[in-house]
Amino acid sequence: MVIVHEWNAPDIVARIGRHARSAHHACVLFHDTHHRCVTAPLEMQRYDLRDFDGVLAFGEAVRQRYLENGWCARVWTWHEAADTRVFQPSRCMGRDRDLVWIGNWGDGERSRELQEYLFSPVEALGLSASIFGVRYPREALSALARAGIEYGGWLPNHRVPEVFARSRFTVHVPRRPYASALPGIPTIRMFEALACGIPLVSGPWDDAEGLFAPGEDYLVASDGEDMRRKLRRLSRDTAFAEELSSRGLQTIRARHTCAHRVDELLGLVERIRAPHHGIVPAGYMKESVHA
Repeated sequence: MVIVHEWNAPDIVARIGRHARSAHHACVLFHDTHHRCVTAPLEMQRYDLRDFDGVLAFGEAVRQRYLENGWCARVWTWHEAADTRVFQPSRCMGRDRDLVWIGNWGDGERSRELQEYLFSPVEALGLSASIFGVRYPREALSALARAGIEYGGWLPNHRVPEVFARSRFTVHVPRRPYASALPGIPTIRMFEALACGIPLVSGPWDDAEGLFAPGEDYLVASDGEDMRRKLRRLSRDTAFAEELSSRGLQTIRARHTCAHRVDELLGLVERIRAPHHGIVPAGYMKESVHA
């Protein structure tokens, strides 16, 4: 089996497909984990996927874009997940901050949202907070300083659980394309945070695929003022925060670990490799793979 990520150059993707097909590999799949299908469709249509058995899309909305644009006839939904060997509740001597957020600045895709759902609530509530990530421009660092937020820079991914363990809660701030055009797709950090057993409050996003139970696994803030209310409650109600984190952790362990995704992938490959997989029932290629 060969899996090729969508950030590879189009010519490399095409060459891998041709080689895999000529070498008679059992299965070659293209893996899309980004929003370029809606934000940069001309870039995505440059990929020649004729020699691929299909596409693994990390959300149903992305899968639908491939089918609608005719980029590939066989597309499956294969969601993100948490590696629970790494991302798990970590014992810690004590918590040294109220809130932590781990994420990169990006390309202006959520600068307004970060101000509304993160910087302003922290400043208004007087929370102790830290942010880790890269590509923060000078104006973003100035905004952090004004809000009293410590900037920690780059954080190795394997250290994320210990940073979560030293914090009382975290937030999820969806990038604009996911909130507006690609419903049902949270970032992998949300899976990893819940796997670490930390209470989480999210900015608005539509859990269109029912991955979680909003209000039970995590909280959803409708706007900046609502985010302040929910963060205030988490800071004051320890029992509620513990119940929230416990529910989120249970959902990850029941449905969204890397082990679940491996089982889904192996089941898909077996169907692709089946002797009669060329005879496909109607609607088969619209099947989603997630549990």
